[in-house]
Amino acid sequence: MATVNETITDSITQVNTKVLADTPAMAMGNLYTAMGLAMSNSGMNATSAQQQAGIVMQAATVQGVNSLTAIGSAVIGRSAEEIVEKG
Repeated sequence: MATVNETITDSITQVNTKVLADTPAMAMGNLYTAMGLAMSNSGMNATSAQQQAGIVMQAATVQGVNSLTAIGSAVIGRSAEEIVEKG
């Protein structure tokens, strides 16, 4: 049976040990990457929600002002109609 050079077996053992030692660091790197992406998406969603809420509030304010001004116009129109009918 042929003998195996001990230098080669030591080299293979060291490579295998290094690969095993890198696994936790790679796992944590992947975790940090995923958490960073999740947090950035959360921030973007919050910003978008605030922008949309601002647009809705502005539209509601415009509708409210339009309603207030329309009430005055309706009263004037109704009064003018009564005057025309009596005249």
